[in-house]
This record gives sequence, C-alpha cells and structure tokens, in this order.
Amino acid sequence: MFTKILIANRGEIACRVASTAHRLGVKSVAVYSEADANAKHVAVCDESVAIGPAPAKESYLRADKIIEVAKATGAQAIHPGYGFLSENEDFAEACAKAGIAFIGPPASAIRAMGSKSAAKALMEKANVPLVPGYHGDNQDADFLREQADKIGYPVLLKASAGGGGKGMRIVEKSEDFKAALESCKREAINSFGDDKVLVEKYLTRPRHIEIQVFADTQGNCVYLFERDCSVQRRHQKVLEEAPAPGMTEERRRAMGEAAVAAAKAVGYVGAGTVEFIANQDGSFYFMEMNTRLQVEHPVTEMITGLDLVEWQLRVAFGEPLPKKQEELTIHGHALEARIYAENPEKGFLPSIGTLRHLHTPPAVNFELGQGSVAGNPAAIRIDSGVREGDAISPFYDPMIAKLIVWGNDREEALAHMSQALAEYQVVGLATNVAFLKRLVESRPFSQADLDTGLIERNHDELFPTPQPASLQILGLAAASLLSSEQTAGAAANDPWANTSGWRMNGALLRTLEFGEEGSTYPVSVSYRENGWTLGLNGASSVMTLVERQGQHLVIKVDGTAVRGTVVRAADVFHVFTGGAHYVLNYNDPLAHAGESEAEGGRLTAPMPGKIVALLVEKGKTVEKGAPLLIMEAMKMEHTIAAPANGTVEDLLYAVGDQVAEGAQLLAFKAA
Repeated sequence: MFTKILIANRGEIACRVASTAHRLGVKSVAVYSEADANAKHVAVCDESVAIGPAPAKESYLRADKIIEVAKATGAQAIHPGYGFLSENEDFAEACAKAGIAFIGPPASAIRAMGSKSAAKALMEKANVPLVPGYHGDNQDADFLREQADKIGYPVLLKASAGGGGKGMRIVEKSEDFKAALESCKREAINSFGDDKVLVEKYLTRPRHIEIQVFADTQGNCVYLFERDCSVQRRHQKVLEEAPAPGMTEERRRAMGEAAVAAAKAVGYVGAGTVEFIANQDGSFYFMEMNTRLQVEHPVTEMITGLDLVEWQLRVAFGEPLPKKQEELTIHGHALEARIYAENPEKGFLPSIGTLRHLHTPPAVNFELGQGSVAGNPAAIRIDSGVREGDAISPFYDPMIAKLIVWGNDREEALAHMSQALAEYQVVGLATNVAFLKRLVESRPFSQADLDTGLIERNHDELFPTPQPASLQILGLAAASLLSSEQTAGAAANDPWANTSGWRMNGALLRTLEFGEEGSTYPVSVSYRENGWTLGLNGASSVMTLVERQGQHLVIKVDGTAVRGTVVRAADVFHVFTGGAHYVLNYNDPLAHAGESEAEGGRLTAPMPGKIVALLVEKGKTVEKGAPLLIMEAMKMEHTIAAPANGTVEDLLYAVGDQVAEGAQLLAFKAA
C-alpha cells in the first residue's frame, strides 16, 4: 500500500479521502488556495501546501503545481477527488510521466469517455441502446438547429465535455434554439474549456439510474449495483438513493452487465459510474460514463458496507479487487441529501456567507470496509468540508454537507432522513434544508413516483405559500429576547439595570415588533410575576420560560410546552422548532433610531460574479421581463431582467468585469 498520497481537491471529498487514508495508515497531503488557508481539509490532512490564489484556474486546476507539490512532499500517488482535474486526461498522463500513480483510470479511458459524443459512438458500436440524437463534430449553429428540428422538440443541448449539470439546456421550440445554444456553449467553454455540444431527444418523464463499476489492472470488473439520482434541479442531483426503487433483479443484472461491458470496452481501471436514462416502462439508454468517484458514492457504501476509496487506493497500488461479483450483496436502503448554501424559493440561487451557527444530527459511528452496516438501523453519516465559523465563498461549489442515512428498508430510511433534516440547523446563509425535508416527506418521493421532472411537476406542494408565524414561534423569539435582557440586567448588579419588569402600582407593558418578509407582528408583552402575557391580533396567551440552556429553550404557552432553539444574529432571530426554521427580524427602536430607508429599485448583482453577456445597449427601450445582461456566479449563469417597462440609461460594467454582491449593474429608468 502507498505510504503517502496527495489529495488534489478541497472540501468534503478531500476530507473523505483523508479519512480512509488515515484509517489505512497512509499519510495525506492537502493542497489549498488562498481562500482555503483555514479550511477543514487542510486541518485533517497530515501535511498541507499552498498552491495559488482563490480562483480554481490559478490553484486547484494547476496540474503542474500539484505535481510539483507531490514530488516535493514524497507523495507516491495523487487522488483527484471529483471535479477539478479528476477527469483530465492530460493530468493523468502528466502524473504517469512524473512517476506518480494517478488514483483513477488510465488517460486512454478518460479520453474515450470524456467526450459525450465519442462515448456515445463507442457505445453504439457495442450495441448499447442510445437516446436519439446528434453526437457528431459539426458544430455549425444552423446545422445543429436542423438536427434538432429533425429529432423533434423538446431537445436537450448538452456540453460534450460536461458534467454536473453544467452546459445543459432544454429547448422547447425551434425559435428558442439559437439563444439556448449560445448560452450552452458559453457556459461549456467557461466550465470545461470546450464548447462542443450534442443534441438529444429530451425524454419527458425519465429516471436517472447509474451503475457503480469497479475494475482492477488484472482484468477484473464488477458492478456494485445501482443508484437512483432522478430527483434533480437544473440537471443537478438533489437526492440520491440505493438501491433504485422498483428495480427488478433481471433489470439490475442487465444494466450492471451493460455497465461492465462499457468499462471493459475502454480498458477501465478504478471507480467509475455508467449513467443511464430509464423510461418508466423499464427500458434504458446509455447517457454517459463518469470516470471518477461520484458525489453520491456514500449510498453505495452504505448498502454494501464497502469503502470505495479504500478500493481505489488498493487498485491504484496494483492489488486485485477485494471481492468478486458473486460476493457482493445489498443490505437495506440508503439515502443521500445534498445540503447546499442556496435559496430554493429564489430559484435555488446560491448563497454565500459565514456559518454562524451549525448544529447537525448526531452521526452514528460505524466502520466502512467491514462488509455490512446491517444491525445498525439508525446509521447517520455526515460528509462535510466545513465547520461552524467557516465561510462559503463565491469561488467554489456551495455545498455544505452530504447527509446520508441507512435503514432496513426504504420506509425506514425515509423516516431517518426526515428526522435528521429536522435536526440540521444553519444560520449565516440561506440553505435548502427545509426544502429537502418537504421533498423527502412529499407524496411523490415517499411513494417513489420518480423522474427528473419531479420538482417542477410538484412545484406547488414543494413550495407552499408561507404561513404567518404562530404565537408559539413568536413566543420562542420573545422568550429568548426577554430572558437575555433579564440575564444581562442581573449580571450588571445595578438596580437601574434591572429588567424584571417590576412595577409598584401595575404591570410593565411594552411592544416587541417582529417581522418576516411581507408581514409584521407587533407582540404586546405584559410582565407577570413568573412570566409574561403575550398579545397578538387581539388574542392573548400566558407564557412562562420553563428551561433555557444556551440557545435551547422550553416555554409553555397557555400550559402547552414548546421546545426550540433560538439563535440571534444582530437583530435577526432564527427560530428552529418542530423541524422548521423561521427567520424573524426584530425592530429595535433604539438600535435603529435615525436610520433612513435603504435605497431600493436598483438592478443589482445578487452575489459576487462576472459579467458574461450584455443583451442591451445604452439608451435601449425595453419591456418588463426583457433580459438585460447575464452574469456568472457560483458556476451558474443568472439573467438580470427588466423590472418594468423602461429605458436602459447606462451600462455600468463590461463583459468580463468582476462585480461585488449588491453592485448596481446598470442605470434603468421606468416608463
């Protein structure tokens, strides 16, 4: 076995690889950018070396620097993780030339499967069923549009060198093709350095099912069953599970054998994933092969009890696969939820900020590599590359963690996931935790009515109309505020600082004004000997504080116990209770005296990013909703549209300019 490896990645996957290396007694070397100097993956590795500025092109994508560090530190092998250089054939070849083992497939396999077009041509020769489409080299826009017209709409445009949902567009009609193609190519060149695209028939209710394969240098290849990754947003996976619901043994074997054949056809070595699009009737088509470890590999580990990173290290070292196909079995059911810093209610717009408060469900300790997690029906695993106090920056993927649960069956796993999400608390930036909980508990997902359009098709159920904060929610916020005032007053040991509310001839009355988007709640408070009377909208309730331990409170409202956690960040109260997260703004009249309203109505950047296209000229008259410019942030494109009919008076930035969050992008005058 290797004695030292370098991990050419960051975040949770770097921490994940380091964990297995540590268990096997293998030293690990971390590389990091200036933005990641204090990152978790730097702390958990045995050594760490800085490799450049924050932008990935100047650090994590610098193959030459990474190989230099490997040589300097005596690392015998490089694990690329996923993303960055993991599927870069030139990097794999450079490692080989430097005498460093690449913990992944040979460059020839990456090359064969790295181009979606070439891979489909290869699969066509091997008689693997393909979705109707054009996968050739002719990239003329008019020609591609003609091909799309022949295939029939809707069609899917897909970056040939792509992955992770980048460079993909669904085109519903011919007249939209040109704009979609330009956007797709622009995103493809920025993400992969290659703007070649392919055109395919877009299936309306497909499932996304992938097969985990593993091959060694001695000609052995196995499949470690399937994962269902159908639940997606913007072509990126949200929830993954294994095994796939409704999978028959015959279909599993057919897909597994097809995946093994695909791997053998390119002389594959190591961990790989063959992805299929599957119709509801059970028919399936080859989509692509990812020549690396997948983000969702933990669900495979949970149902097999195997450590896939350990397998990667052993295969790269030249050892044979630890198990044969007939020795592999499925135990129970596993689910993975990707917890992101993003705002689902605003189109899943990525969020950046500092994790001011991070509370997770308790992870259950279990050892991978032992063959099974059976007998531990409450197994909860959290793969994360951040800690409380860390920042989610605009430079990299906004993932906070992967939450993985295991159960004896799917129903049990769903229950564990729902409970685990209810206990996951984040303050400091927007997250998709509440959305994930609604998704897991939704009728279509719980009943395994799966396809890639599940989220869009069930939009109203998954994005319900926000309900006004209840008196119990407001009571938790009020109790947190009032008890904090009392604690501060007592600590001051000054009678004039006493905040118990005592009055000689009557009760102290005051109003606490809380608010959330679109609503204001003036809560009247009357101090009592052992609590308070709260009033809202003409109704009143008696509230007492039963217990407080830090941010955790138990109150009684009219005799009914209410438990929750309240985290205060300046004048914002985050209330966690019953598996829900409420954000209440507190209007402190003393703190805000003299402040004026912020200027509104400007067209501003939703986050730091880069201007990639200007769609209007100065002086142009536009209608409400017209696209004005496109900016790229957090690896995605965002279109800024006209808020009303009006005139573009000035363009404040040019294509290629970097802009800060909140920066005014253009001057606009409404008609």
